[in-house]
Amino acid sequence: MFNRLEKCITVIIFATLLSSFSEAQFLDEFDKNKIDGWFFFTGDGNAEMDFVQTDGFARIFIDATNDKYNVYWTLIKRDITEFLDLSKFKDAAYELRVEARVRVHEAPRRVNFMINTQRTTDFHKDLMEFDIPDTNEWHIISYTTHNFDALPGDTVYVQFCATDWGIGKYIVDLDYYKAEIVNIKIAESDKGVLTPYHPPIPEISTFINHYAVSDDCVINSDFTEVNFNDWKIKDKDGDKKVLTVNGNQWAILKWDFEKFMNLKIDGSGLLELTTQSVAKGGNYVKAFGDDLGIEFGKIRVFEIIGGDADWDQEEVTFNNLTQGKKLSEVFNEQMTFDTDVNEEPNGKTFITISKPVMQRLLDGKTKGLLIRPLGAINASFFSSENEKSQIPKLHFNAREK
Repeated sequence: MFNRLEKCITVIIFATLLSSFSEAQFLDEFDKNKIDGWFFFTGDGNAEMDFVQTDGFARIFIDATNDKYNVYWTLIKRDITEFLDLSKFKDAAYELRVEARVRVHEAPRRVNFMINTQRTTDFHKDLMEFDIPDTNEWHIISYTTHNFDALPGDTVYVQFCATDWGIGKYIVDLDYYKAEIVNIKIAESDKGVLTPYHPPIPEISTFINHYAVSDDCVINSDFTEVNFNDWKIKDKDGDKKVLTVNGNQWAILKWDFEKFMNLKIDGSGLLELTTQSVAKGGNYVKAFGDDLGIEFGKIRVFEIIGGDADWDQEEVTFNNLTQGKKLSEVFNEQMTFDTDVNEEPNGKTFITISKPVMQRLLDGKTKGLLIRPLGAINASFFSSENEKSQIPKLHFNAREK
């Protein structure tokens, strides 16, 4: 009798906890004959997409072959208001949590969740990116809002997005998508490799390692057989070697991480570049409109994932780095970060390098970093041959695995 009573009490406690943990739930397992309730669209470019039901999961098709600038976004979106008791959000203990089981067909790639209402103006507040490292596994990712601003009478939307994936055709699979109101005091931690979107730049003093680049150079897509390690500019102190990034010329950087290979990255890192000079212009907003126009006049950082990993700055060329491979096999088509450049001479540009990218650098999976322009910009940064305070560096923290 007492054993049965004990079991009943356990079941009641578990049910109570479950009720508190998950107050309401939306779940789409994508197991019907067709997609129901979702709509999808693209923006900031000429990418096209489709969202279709397949055998037990949903599939997003992205066709960006007619896109030019690779700043597009693609998303699926759904109104889940009817599944939620919005009065719960009056209590600060409750937040909205979304979760999906995802598979990508190109990797590494980032995807993101975005949650908003019809009143949302800051669409980055409840946006979280996730790094998906491979193509052969399904990955569960989840995100919990922070001070979610939704009240009774609002319309709540959940989104899943793939942005800036490259100029090609891509596929993303979704096994399920769910959303639930959770009590954050007892809710489980979010799942997946969370990669915050444009986090604040921390103080350099918060990092233990300040690691100078070991090799750097520029490669030129017009003069593919030429080494440009002697690229220089004249300033008041004489000739200075620089890394000049423009439409046909890109900077490449690598580090010798051998002594760090058995360590685990602790948080994101920072790439430090020192400006020699910047020339830019162009009324992009007039040409493309506000949303797309503001994207230009920047630089972009990409992972080098293939090609010759042992290149030397005295010998490297566009051709011997890429080794005849498609550029998508040498450089991750999805950038790591877009950023404005500090235009002041000797000004510092600090660029967040996410935790998963930093780990791939330490592990040797990512061979280095590529810097390309986004828009018509001619940006020159001091290279490794200059004063210690001017050369490219990575700032990061790492610990024993």
